[in-house]
Amino acid sequence: MMRTERFDFDEIVDQAHFFRQFSDRFFLADLAINDLDDLWGAIIGEQLPLPLEIEFVNLGKGQKRRYGALILLFDEAEEELEGQLRFNVK
Repeated sequence: MMRTERFDFDEIVDQAHFFRQFSDRFFLADLAINDLDDLWGAIIGEQLPLPLEIEFVNLGKGQKRRYGALILLFDEAEEELEGQLRFNVK
């Protein structure tokens, strides 16, 4: 069964806060995730419990623009991991 993790953007204040939540959720304390490159390395570098579904919830239009690079990164990771990662914005 695929594990699902939801990230609620009503609670996430900025990208740095998302990185902290992501690290906490997947117990990545030994990996410093400070930017998109670090995040990509964690996702692609077999640090996550695959198969996995990641959902972003409560993303308004402004937030979709603000977090566009983050959304794009997860879209690309979904392609790269060929079915092991599912990503949805709800």
